[in-house]
Amino acid sequence: MNKKERALEILNRLAKRYPSPEPALDWTDPWELLVATALSAQCTDERVNMVTPVFFQRWPTIADAAGAEVSEIEDVVRSTGFFRNKAKNIKAAATRIMEVYGGEVPRTMAELVTLGGVARKTASIVLSNAFGVNEGIAVDTHVKRLAFRLGLTTKTDPVQIEKDLMPLIPRESWGDINHYLVFYGREVCPARKPRCGECALADICPKKGVN
Repeated sequence: MNKKERALEILNRLAKRYPSPEPALDWTDPWELLVATALSAQCTDERVNMVTPVFFQRWPTIADAAGAEVSEIEDVVRSTGFFRNKAKNIKAAATRIMEVYGGEVPRTMAELVTLGGVARKTASIVLSNAFGVNEGIAVDTHVKRLAFRLGLTTKTDPVQIEKDLMPLIPRESWGDINHYLVFYGREVCPARKPRCGECALADICPKKGVN
């Protein structure tokens, strides 16, 4: 089985395991998903889901967030960690959306990555989940670990990992593969003690980096 065949078999098996993949973050529109994703860096989804209702009650619209004081945003998002940087970026993103994009979250990778704190990972998540547009594969810590462990990449840089994965996964599944690997990484294949004995991919996994 070559790398492409293995990737497609992984995709097929995980698609059966997770028939309706959705982000673990709570959101109702593209802006809410963008903010939640930005807050999720180095933070659990559960914590983010506790903070975002408070955030959006305080600042219901993008215009409200753009007009907020950074210090006030800091107070609300403090518990998510790295709160100063996150607050600064959220306000900057909201301001740019209002000034450049007419108050609407843009729908292309090129435009999204011009927003404060938005790199390819966040942009890919927003595009695939909020707009149904697949322009990239979001590479977070779970995707990075599993892509290496499953022998789909030897790289360590998220941008290079994404470049390795994109030719292996059909474009229409770029958004889903992120969800599949995140869920599977949490449930079966964590970093320290992968449960290989109960893994549905064990027969095709090269177990890279597993002692």
